[in-house]
Amino acid sequence: MENALIIGASGGIGAALTEALSQTGVAVTGLSRSTHQLDVTDEASIAAALSPLSGTYDLIFVATGALEIEGARPERSIKNLTRQAMMDQFALNCVGPSLILKHAIRLLPRDRRAVFAALSARVGSIGDNSLGGWYSYRTAKAALNQMMHGAAIELGRSHKQVICVALHPGTVATSFTEKYVGRHPAVPPSEAAQNLISVVQSLSVDDTGGFFDWQGKSIPW
Repeated sequence: MENALIIGASGGIGAALTEALSQTGVAVTGLSRSTHQLDVTDEASIAAALSPLSGTYDLIFVATGALEIEGARPERSIKNLTRQAMMDQFALNCVGPSLILKHAIRLLPRDRRAVFAALSARVGSIGDNSLGGWYSYRTAKAALNQMMHGAAIELGRSHKQVICVALHPGTVATSFTEKYVGRHPAVPPSEAAQNLISVVQSLSVDDTGGFFDWQGKSIPW
Protein backbone atom coordinates (compact mmCIF):
# COMPACT_ATOMS: atom_id res chain seq x y z
CA MET A 1 0.00 0.00 0.00
CA GLU A 2 1.50 3.30 -1.09
CA ASN A 3 -1.15 5.89 -0.30
CA ALA A 4 -4.37 6.23 1.63
CA LEU A 5 -7.18 8.72 2.12
CA ILE A 6 -8.74 8.83 5.58
CA ILE A 7 -12.07 10.61 5.99
CA GLY A 8 -12.60 11.60 9.61
CA ALA A 9 -8.87 11.74 10.29
CA SER A 10 -9.21 13.76 13.50
CA GLY A 11 -11.49 11.27 15.27
CA GLY A 12 -10.30 8.52 17.59
CA ILE A 13 -10.11 5.72 15.05
CA GLY A 14 -9.35 7.99 12.09
CA ALA A 15 -6.38 9.59 13.84
CA ALA A 16 -5.07 6.19 14.93
CA LEU A 17 -5.37 4.86 11.37
CA THR A 18 -3.53 7.90 10.05
CA GLU A 19 -0.68 7.44 12.52
CA ALA A 20 -0.41 3.67 12.07
CA LEU A 21 -0.35 3.86 8.28
CA SER A 22 2.11 6.75 8.28
CA GLN A 23 4.50 4.77 10.49
CA THR A 24 4.65 2.05 7.85
CA GLY A 25 5.58 4.49 5.11
CA VAL A 26 2.13 4.96 3.61
CA ALA A 27 1.47 8.48 2.31
CA VAL A 28 -1.73 9.47 4.11
CA THR A 29 -4.10 12.25 3.14
CA GLY A 30 -6.44 13.02 6.02
CA LEU A 31 -9.65 15.04 5.85
CA SER A 32 -11.81 16.01 8.80
CA ARG A 33 -14.48 18.37 9.97
CA SER A 34 -12.24 20.10 12.51
CA THR A 35 -9.35 20.77 10.13
CA HIS A 36 -10.94 20.94 6.68
CA GLN A 37 -14.56 21.90 7.49
CA LEU A 38 -15.67 18.63 5.91
CA ASP A 39 -19.31 18.02 6.79
CA VAL A 40 -20.27 14.57 5.54
CA THR A 41 -23.97 15.42 5.87
CA ASP A 42 -23.54 18.19 3.27
CA GLU A 43 -22.82 17.06 -0.29
CA ALA A 44 -21.45 20.46 -1.30
CA SER A 45 -18.96 20.23 1.56
CA ILE A 46 -17.91 16.74 0.46
CA ALA A 47 -17.44 17.87 -3.14
CA ALA A 48 -15.39 20.89 -2.04
CA ALA A 49 -13.12 18.76 0.17
CA LEU A 50 -12.51 16.02 -2.39
CA SER A 51 -12.33 18.05 -5.60
CA PRO A 52 -8.72 19.28 -5.02
CA LEU A 53 -7.50 15.67 -4.76
CA SER A 54 -6.01 13.99 -7.80
CA GLY A 55 -4.53 10.65 -8.68
CA THR A 56 -5.73 7.44 -7.09
CA TYR A 57 -5.54 5.83 -3.66
CA ASP A 58 -4.87 2.26 -2.59
CA LEU A 59 -7.16 2.75 0.42
CA ILE A 60 -10.04 5.12 1.07
CA PHE A 61 -11.30 4.68 4.60
CA VAL A 62 -14.39 6.48 5.94
CA ALA A 63 -13.93 6.64 9.70
CA THR A 64 -16.74 9.07 10.48
CA GLY A 65 -19.82 8.39 12.58
CA ALA A 66 -21.54 9.04 15.89
CA LEU A 67 -23.60 7.11 18.37
CA GLU A 68 -25.12 10.19 19.99
CA ILE A 69 -26.10 13.25 17.92
CA GLU A 70 -27.38 16.54 19.35
CA GLY A 71 -27.82 14.89 22.73
CA ALA A 72 -30.12 12.15 21.42
CA ARG A 73 -28.98 8.94 23.10
CA PRO A 74 -29.60 5.45 21.67
CA GLU A 75 -33.22 4.51 22.29
CA ARG A 76 -33.96 1.85 24.90
CA SER A 77 -37.57 1.64 23.76
CA ILE A 78 -39.47 2.44 20.59
CA LYS A 79 -41.36 4.94 22.78
CA ASN A 80 -38.20 7.05 22.77
CA LEU A 81 -37.95 7.15 18.97
CA THR A 82 -38.09 10.57 17.31
CA ARG A 83 -38.08 11.54 13.67
CA GLN A 84 -35.19 13.96 14.16
CA ALA A 85 -32.95 11.46 15.92
CA MET A 86 -33.50 8.88 13.22
CA MET A 87 -32.94 11.37 10.38
CA ASP A 88 -29.74 12.63 12.04
CA GLN A 89 -28.41 9.09 12.37
CA PHE A 90 -29.14 8.29 8.73
CA ALA A 91 -27.59 11.55 7.55
CA LEU A 92 -24.32 10.98 9.40
CA ASN A 93 -23.92 7.20 9.49
CA CYS A 94 -25.36 6.18 6.12
CA VAL A 95 -25.86 9.10 3.74
CA GLY A 96 -22.49 10.66 4.58
CA PRO A 97 -20.30 7.65 3.72
CA SER A 98 -22.47 6.98 0.66
CA LEU A 99 -21.88 10.48 -0.69
CA ILE A 100 -18.17 10.18 0.07
CA LEU A 101 -18.10 7.10 -2.14
CA LYS A 102 -20.05 8.91 -4.86
CA HIS A 103 -17.44 11.66 -5.04
CA ALA A 104 -14.44 9.38 -4.41
CA ILE A 105 -15.02 6.84 -7.18
CA ARG A 106 -12.74 8.86 -9.48
CA LEU A 107 -9.97 8.42 -6.87
CA LEU A 108 -10.12 4.63 -7.05
CA PRO A 109 -7.82 2.89 -9.56
CA ARG A 110 -9.23 0.78 -12.36
CA ASP A 111 -6.04 -1.19 -12.98
CA ARG A 112 -4.97 -2.48 -9.56
CA ARG A 113 -6.20 -3.59 -6.14
CA ALA A 114 -7.65 -0.95 -3.86
CA VAL A 115 -10.02 -0.90 -0.89
CA PHE A 116 -12.91 1.40 -0.03
CA ALA A 117 -13.94 0.76 3.59
CA ALA A 118 -16.54 2.40 5.80
CA LEU A 119 -16.83 1.97 9.56
CA SER A 120 -19.99 0.10 10.41
CA ALA A 121 -20.98 -1.65 13.65
CA ARG A 122 -22.02 -5.13 14.68
CA VAL A 123 -25.26 -3.68 16.06
CA GLY A 124 -26.16 -2.88 12.44
CA SER A 125 -26.50 -6.62 11.82
CA ILE A 126 -30.13 -7.72 11.57
CA GLY A 127 -29.26 -11.40 11.98
CA ASP A 128 -27.12 -10.75 15.07
CA ASN A 129 -29.67 -8.55 16.85
CA SER A 130 -31.02 -10.34 19.91
CA LEU A 131 -31.41 -7.34 22.22
CA GLY A 132 -33.47 -4.78 20.27
CA GLY A 133 -33.31 -1.09 21.09
CA TRP A 134 -30.87 1.47 19.70
CA TYR A 135 -33.26 1.81 16.77
CA SER A 136 -31.90 4.85 14.96
CA TYR A 137 -28.25 3.86 15.15
CA ARG A 138 -28.89 0.21 14.29
CA THR A 139 -31.02 0.98 11.26
CA ALA A 140 -28.62 3.64 9.97
CA LYS A 141 -25.72 1.18 10.13
CA ALA A 142 -27.85 -1.55 8.51
CA ALA A 143 -28.60 0.90 5.70
CA LEU A 144 -24.89 1.67 5.36
CA ASN A 145 -24.17 -2.04 5.04
CA GLN A 146 -26.69 -2.29 2.21
CA MET A 147 -25.12 0.70 0.49
CA MET A 148 -21.64 -0.82 0.64
CA HIS A 149 -22.94 -4.15 -0.63
CA GLY A 150 -24.80 -2.57 -3.54
CA ALA A 151 -21.92 -0.25 -4.40
CA ALA A 152 -19.54 -3.21 -4.49
CA ILE A 153 -21.65 -4.79 -7.23
CA GLU A 154 -21.55 -1.64 -9.35
CA LEU A 155 -17.85 -1.04 -8.74
CA GLY A 156 -17.17 -4.63 -9.72
CA ARG A 157 -18.18 -3.76 -13.27
CA SER A 158 -15.89 -0.74 -13.68
CA HIS A 159 -13.18 -1.28 -11.04
CA LYS A 160 -12.65 -5.01 -11.09
CA GLN A 161 -9.92 -5.09 -8.45
CA VAL A 162 -11.53 -2.67 -6.00
CA ILE A 163 -12.84 -4.14 -2.74
CA CYS A 164 -15.74 -2.29 -1.10
CA VAL A 165 -16.56 -3.34 2.47
CA ALA A 166 -18.19 -2.38 5.76
CA LEU A 167 -15.96 -2.96 8.80
CA HIS A 168 -16.75 -3.35 12.51
CA PRO A 169 -13.80 -2.16 14.63
CA GLY A 170 -14.91 -3.81 17.86
CA THR A 171 -15.51 -1.76 20.99
CA VAL A 172 -12.95 1.03 20.97
CA ALA A 173 -12.19 3.31 23.91
CA THR A 174 -12.96 6.72 22.40
CA SER A 175 -15.20 9.67 23.24
CA PHE A 176 -17.65 8.02 20.82
CA THR A 177 -18.21 5.09 23.21
CA GLU A 178 -17.24 6.34 26.66
CA LYS A 179 -20.84 6.57 27.91
CA TYR A 180 -21.74 3.11 26.65
CA VAL A 181 -18.75 0.82 27.17
CA GLY A 182 -19.78 -0.20 30.69
CA ARG A 183 -18.31 -3.61 31.50
CA HIS A 184 -17.63 -4.48 27.87
CA PRO A 185 -13.93 -4.92 27.06
CA ALA A 186 -12.62 -2.09 24.90
CA VAL A 187 -9.34 -1.63 23.06
CA PRO A 188 -7.43 1.62 22.57
CA PRO A 189 -7.71 3.30 19.15
CA SER A 190 -4.12 2.34 18.28
CA GLU A 191 -4.92 -1.36 18.67
CA ALA A 192 -8.19 -1.02 16.77
CA ALA A 193 -6.35 0.71 13.93
CA GLN A 194 -3.80 -2.10 13.67
CA ASN A 195 -6.61 -4.66 13.63
CA LEU A 196 -8.45 -2.83 10.86
CA ILE A 197 -5.31 -2.42 8.78
CA SER A 198 -4.65 -6.15 9.08
CA VAL A 199 -8.16 -6.88 7.84
CA VAL A 200 -7.81 -4.44 4.94
CA GLN A 201 -4.54 -6.06 3.91
CA SER A 202 -6.03 -9.55 4.03
CA LEU A 203 -9.08 -8.81 1.88
CA SER A 204 -9.37 -10.25 -1.60
CA VAL A 205 -11.63 -9.29 -4.48
CA ASP A 206 -13.89 -12.18 -3.48
CA ASP A 207 -14.60 -10.31 -0.22
CA THR A 208 -16.01 -7.21 -1.88
CA GLY A 209 -19.47 -6.30 -0.70
CA GLY A 210 -18.88 -7.98 2.65
CA PHE A 211 -19.33 -6.98 6.29
CA PHE A 212 -16.37 -7.97 8.48
CA ASP A 213 -15.28 -7.55 12.09
CA TRP A 214 -11.88 -6.53 13.42
CA GLN A 215 -10.68 -10.12 13.17
CA GLY A 216 -11.68 -10.41 9.53
CA LYS A 217 -14.65 -12.63 10.35
CA SER A 218 -17.82 -12.21 8.33
CA ILE A 219 -20.77 -10.72 10.23
CA PRO A 220 -24.32 -11.77 9.32
CA TRP A 221 -26.43 -9.17 7.58
